[in-house]
Amino acid sequence: MPKIELQEKSFFEMLGNRPTAQEFAELLSVAKAEIDDWQPQENSLKIELNDTNRPDLWSGPGLVRQLRAFREGSTQEYPFMSKEGSVREVGERVIQVDRALKEIRPYIAAFIARGVPVTEPMLVDMINAQEKLCWNYGRKRSTIAMGVYRADLMNFPVHYRAADPEKTRFIPLDYSWEMSLREILKTHPKGVEFGWIVENFERFPYLEDDSGQTLSFPPIINSAHLGAVEVGDSHHFIELTGPDLDSLLVACSIVACDFADLGFEILPVRVNYPFDTAYGRELVTPYYFQKPVCLEVSEASRLLGETISIDEAETCVRRLGSPVSRSGNTLTVSPPPYRNDFLHPVDVIEEIMIGRGMTSFEPVWPEEFTVGRLSEIEHFSREVREILVGQGYQEMIYSYLGSRRDFVDRMNGSPEDIIEIENPMSESFALLRNSQLPNLLYSESISSNAVYPHCIFEVGKVAYLDEKENYGSRTVTGLSFLFCDREASFNDVNSHLSAVFFYLSREYTLEPLEDPRFVPGRAGAVVYRGRRIGVIGEIHPAVLENWGIQQPAAAVEIELDGILEVDSEGR
Repeated sequence: MPKIELQEKSFFEMLGNRPTAQEFAELLSVAKAEIDDWQPQENSLKIELNDTNRPDLWSGPGLVRQLRAFREGSTQEYPFMSKEGSVREVGERVIQVDRALKEIRPYIAAFIARGVPVTEPMLVDMINAQEKLCWNYGRKRSTIAMGVYRADLMNFPVHYRAADPEKTRFIPLDYSWEMSLREILKTHPKGVEFGWIVENFERFPYLEDDSGQTLSFPPIINSAHLGAVEVGDSHHFIELTGPDLDSLLVACSIVACDFADLGFEILPVRVNYPFDTAYGRELVTPYYFQKPVCLEVSEASRLLGETISIDEAETCVRRLGSPVSRSGNTLTVSPPPYRNDFLHPVDVIEEIMIGRGMTSFEPVWPEEFTVGRLSEIEHFSREVREILVGQGYQEMIYSYLGSRRDFVDRMNGSPEDIIEIENPMSESFALLRNSQLPNLLYSESISSNAVYPHCIFEVGKVAYLDEKENYGSRTVTGLSFLFCDREASFNDVNSHLSAVFFYLSREYTLEPLEDPRFVPGRAGAVVYRGRRIGVIGEIHPAVLENWGIQQPAAAVEIELDGILEVDSEGR
């Protein structure tokens, strides 16, 4: 869970009072936070936050904003936000984006913060908050990287372009001599740490002002001139870059609201894109894009187990900092610009619960007493595992999510029969597997140095598209095993499958099967009492080549749920 380190004195000055340790601990529960370490004599306060969905709380101003909203029951307005149909004036504050960045690191958001001289404690907190936001929410700068610059030394428009990594040179922060972008990746500590984000591109992201002064090499390092913010500076240009626009806009709003809460005046910036984005080619940031969420208050009463009135529900939501309106028995919550975690009316119910206070709910004893036990499928799965281990197989455990490249392309399969994640955080976890064979083949592809034969298996979940189910999909427990050796064949895995069914006191038959994953004529459907429950065959050479496997392999994949269902139907 995220931990933030704060300057204790300045934090309580922002909060408006200095509570006792007990009062502070109770107040922090509103933010799902707790004291990790408190050393007043060292001006140090460390807070652990238990909600990774609230990056707006990962800074002193953000945490104070939430705590004060709870105590005062008020919401904060931020007039500098632009939104659809209402765009703020930007003057000459413009960023021009290079078309070549579309496939590299396409998006940027920015603003100006001015009017408050930076103190030493403020600068320390600013750096800590920046690193926490970019490291956790920004996935080690891969999806969000942020830079702060001395705006009074800059000339607009700013140019965000794709630069030649060999020819483009500047003096990076903490150095006194020029280096090329490529040299920075190889020798600068930040380049060594974060170079993996951009090193495989032919050109690198680069920021400069209209007079050619370097701002930074995002997401790696600022320049030693414009990017070296010092105590006493009061005019800052803040930019954030990344590959996901929504995440970037949320992060931009978080930082802008933090600066505003510190007393800075926020001036918006317009970004001109040469390609289409979800919000058009001209985007003024900070930008509000969140959608309102509606809730029938009676649903809150049902889920929370106590009667909640419309007045109480509205008050509780406001105590968490969200603007809210009402119509009859319905609340409409407009998430604040620094939050993007309202996905469902249940999220509003959680706001009501926290705003009301956890101690306000009367404890209720359970009305029924039950004893947990293993399900039938789990007993059956354990029996199957023992049989496979007895035959010399080694059990594997895999993630159920994977990439299209592994689950579809390398398997000679069709993308039509697989479940896709609507909003994946990474291409590596974009699909939900409908077969365990890709996982086994992956293990085999990196095991060529191990002594043959290779015998591996897995008992785990797979999911299929199924229109008959309420959610359009069906999840089952499957068994798959792979045998790889110089002369591995259909007969090998068929004999192993026969042993499995023998020890399970069951029998199966095989039927001809055409499957692009297997060698034609060397594959079959596994049938149990008239129902097809799986496949068996020799892995097709093209599939082996896709995975870089040098030896022949054969495999079996069956549904354990299918066996139990057939048994149940025949009782």
